[in-house]
Amino acid sequence: MYTDLVMDHFSNPRNVGEVDDPDGAGQIGNPVCGDVMRMTIKVDDDRITDVKFKTFGCGAAVATSSMVTEMVMGKTLDEAAEISNRAVAEALGGLPAQKMHCSNLAADALHLAIEDYLTKAGRAGDVAKVLGKKA
Repeated sequence: MYTDLVMDHFSNPRNVGEVDDPDGAGQIGNPVCGDVMRMTIKVDDDRITDVKFKTFGCGAAVATSSMVTEMVMGKTLDEAAEISNRAVAEALGGLPAQKMHCSNLAADALHLAIEDYLTKAGRAGDVAKVLGKKA
């Protein structure tokens, strides 16, 4: 059902916790399945220098959160904003169809953390440019 990589990220999640004095935070939940993810980031010169997560949910939710943190560490905000639910699932070697919503949550929590950072930094006008959505 799950790939070895999904099981590894679930059993040994990376970057668990919360960044001290985060520059941005994003939290999202799915009321249908009960998964809740919180992602915090530290940003220096538009590059993510630290990222951590807290997830309440199934094994796939923990694994996708862990994978997102590994995928974005050291990336620019533009590069991190390109992380999609599909990219997360592919990086884990795939997810069962009924668990794809978990990868949506992980990418969405990251995008909300980036949006929060940009807003706090007085750069709300950059949200649409970086995240590709209308501000």
